[in-house]
Amino acid sequence: MEETISYLLAQVCKAHRVAANEALSETGLHVGQEMMLHRLWNECGLTQSDLARQLCVEAPTVTRMLQRMEQSELIERAVDTEDGRVSRVHVTEKGRALKGEIEQSWQKLETKALGGFTVEERLLLRRMLMHLYDNLTANHPSV
Repeated sequence: MEETISYLLAQVCKAHRVAANEALSETGLHVGQEMMLHRLWNECGLTQSDLARQLCVEAPTVTRMLQRMEQSELIERAVDTEDGRVSRVHVTEKGRALKGEIEQSWQKLETKALGGFTVEERLLLRRMLMHLYDNLTANHPSV
């Protein structure tokens, strides 16, 4: 098992998560919250189910993330004006103010992760990872 690419990929994902957590620690965010903010910077007012689908996580995970982010005053939730059963998520000014810091953290992470790679190797790795992702999500359109 340890000789498989899948095993190595799982190890890389764990190491990346640790490095991402370190990079984000300066912003006060937990891993995953930066992606939530990124989605909301691009499209404010998404529903919780939209966020779960776009981030490829379960609805209860989104609920917990949003609760924590709401307590930190990074986002706010509001009942949809047309459907009272739906909650829409909006970024606060405090959440918007983190954009530059988060982008710098991700750039540091990218630099660390890809140190020593040539431009060609980076492009090839990206293409191969996209192919892997397509293979793994072919029968799971929600991922």
